[in-house]
Amino acid sequence: MTEFTPVMSLLGGVLIGIATVALMGIHGRIAGINGIVGGLLTSPASSDWSWRAAFILGMIVSPIAISAVTGDLPQISVPVEPLMLAVGGFLVGIGTSLGSGCTSGHGVCGMARLSARSIVATLTFMATGLLTVYLTRHVIGG
Repeated sequence: MTEFTPVMSLLGGVLIGIATVALMGIHGRIAGINGIVGGLLTSPASSDWSWRAAFILGMIVSPIAISAVTGDLPQISVPVEPLMLAVGGFLVGIGTSLGSGCTSGHGVCGMARLSARSIVATLTFMATGLLTVYLTRHVIGG
């Protein structure tokens, strides 16, 4: 299981949709990773702590559970220096603060609610990603 297939992608999307609807229905919360982690870090003693921790724990445990069931865990190689990963992560954190949310919050939840801010944010994410890929692969070379 090293390549995504249309069926695997569809199943993943369906699971994300179900989880998003369940979180909104049960807790009235948006499944934006930035807000979930931010809530854990800024107010760990609040009553929201348990569902936030369970959400993050589920993201960590799920791949382990899948590998236990399937006997396979894909190996992921990121050919980038750790410093560059740290800088990239820092810049993403700044972007999520400036953009009032992350790609998962805007793209999955905000788009589903037809939020104008989320539609603009998601179009901006996609355009920037497309431009970056084009520049790094065809102009700069990569």
